[in-house]
Amino acid sequence: MQVTKQDKVNFFKTFGLKKSEKDSGSPESQIALFTHRIKHLTEHLSVKKKDYATKLGLVKLVGKRKRLLSYLKREDVDRYRSILISLGLRK
Repeated sequence: MQVTKQDKVNFFKTFGLKKSEKDSGSPESQIALFTHRIKHLTEHLSVKKKDYATKLGLVKLVGKRKRLLSYLKREDVDRYRSILISLGLRK
């Protein structure tokens, strides 16, 4: 299952700063999109354990999300805490 255009618009509406469809650059919306893709890849890897290319992609996505979370924590702790709670991430 790929992330459709409508899914992306919903993520950007829900988690974007401006609450608009075109706010795709905010860290919150990017973190939400990465989290969705990470969950999907994790489900795929639970079935296909030897798919090493997907495993590499998953590790890269987790690293990108981690860097965005650390940036958000450095810039604005309140936004960081709210995105952790809304996505159900643990830190």
